[in-house]
Amino acid sequence: QERRRRVAPLAAAPPGRAGDEPLLRGIFEIGKRSCDVVLSARRLRWSPILPESPTGDSSVALQAQEEIIEMKDVFSVKLKRRRFAGQKKGGTLLGITIFKCLNKEENKLTDCAIHLNNLSEDHCQSWFRHLKEILNGFQNRPKSLKVFVNPSSHKREATNIYYEKVAPLFKLADIKTDVTVTEYEGHALSVLKECELQAFDGVVCVGGDGSVSEVAHGLLLRAQIDAGQDTEYVSKPVRAPVPLGVIPAGTTNILAHTLYGIKHAVTATLHIVMGHIQAVDVCTFSTPSKLLRFGFSAMCGFGARALALAEKHRWMPSSQRKEFAFIKTLADLKPEECELSFLPLQIPQEDTHEKDRKKKERTKKGSKDQWQKIQGHFLNVSIMAIPCLCSMAPRGLAPNTRLNNGSMALIVVQNTSRTEFIKHLKRYTSAKNQFNFPFIETYTVQEVKVQPRLRSGPDAKENVCLDAEGSYPWNIDGDLMKGASEVHVRVHPQLIDLYGVNTDDLESSQVTCNCI
Repeated sequence: QERRRRVAPLAAAPPGRAGDEPLLRGIFEIGKRSCDVVLSARRLRWSPILPESPTGDSSVALQAQEEIIEMKDVFSVKLKRRRFAGQKKGGTLLGITIFKCLNKEENKLTDCAIHLNNLSEDHCQSWFRHLKEILNGFQNRPKSLKVFVNPSSHKREATNIYYEKVAPLFKLADIKTDVTVTEYEGHALSVLKECELQAFDGVVCVGGDGSVSEVAHGLLLRAQIDAGQDTEYVSKPVRAPVPLGVIPAGTTNILAHTLYGIKHAVTATLHIVMGHIQAVDVCTFSTPSKLLRFGFSAMCGFGARALALAEKHRWMPSSQRKEFAFIKTLADLKPEECELSFLPLQIPQEDTHEKDRKKKERTKKGSKDQWQKIQGHFLNVSIMAIPCLCSMAPRGLAPNTRLNNGSMALIVVQNTSRTEFIKHLKRYTSAKNQFNFPFIETYTVQEVKVQPRLRSGPDAKENVCLDAEGSYPWNIDGDLMKGASEVHVRVHPQLIDLYGVNTDDLESSQVTCNCI
């Protein structure tokens, strides 16, 4: 038996699909049973070696169930050694450990270890080299990451989340990291403007929605600088140079929920490690002459004023601060007079004539007649390029939009009673349609212009849209921005790659492979 374990013959290549041809075949002990193990570029499979029946009964052989690991689910392989206390190098070789990503229930991912035991140094080294070569062939998997950790997020948990849950998985996957623990608002933006981004395969943010918004804005701003674009006013922005990873460590974690379907740091980390990339639409928020911000979603009105009030009470614990601001803003609920201009999403129809098709495209891009305008008193206006899922809105704040369909959801809540407005807010937590009210209008748009109708003279005190400093608050991805009187919002398709998967494609599946 010992002699058989040391033999690692190359198997003949039987006919089959590309990637299924065996690269190695050998004997390992897995779960205290000797197994026949076969490695191909696509998968690793094994089955127990069973003794022959003395009676020649073939039913015994049928009990040898084959187990399979898809190599695309493997993210690390290590040589397994026994070491004494304090010993950091060397040690007695025991075999190989393979680490794979498991899909659990409710979109949750976890890691799993499979131990292939064999005492032969040559045997294990050969298998180790082949396994590493296969893993190195997955192109989207990062080797080096720039990491930003916001220690002030939520209950100041971000630092512990990173060093206890995230960093060990990065180390296991042989990913090099350069970590910046942010010290003030705008710190990540300053670092991104100066750092050597070409040295990294991606950028990771550990924090809440505001932190992620700052890093995403910094990445895209850096892309414009590197491309020689004017950053004062950006009409056609260039894509971010590297993907962005989001590790949820905040209160609502809307972007993380939208990407992963769950707030779970290990799940987010494994999506980054596995190189799962999703292209996502991004909005620009501008005045008529200046870029204010890159972002994914925004609110003005109730959602912005509640955030502005919460920011004034930073001395309070996070959950209490936001609950107080929500109740206080709801108690002082007032509409804001505003003018909205928007360009509805145009879906070009098929046309066999090239001239007609080009004419339609020109009309789509340039016709002023297609702009629509509404004016009135609104309690809240939401502009969202992503569905914005969170625990309080499992269907999303904008369930009819997608991550990368090149459009925004414009949701207008007109003036109504406080009772009816509360009914609308409660619908977000249920399966009912939160927009099925006569005072709510929804549009699918490409561009939006928001202009408050400010009063002057003796009536100026009735400008409820202005804060105490006389500026107009916006809630952009959970980050407070005090904007100008007119803001122009445009959606730019697939402007940034995010580590994660589209929540439309998430599946809750139980993996049957045993981890031994």
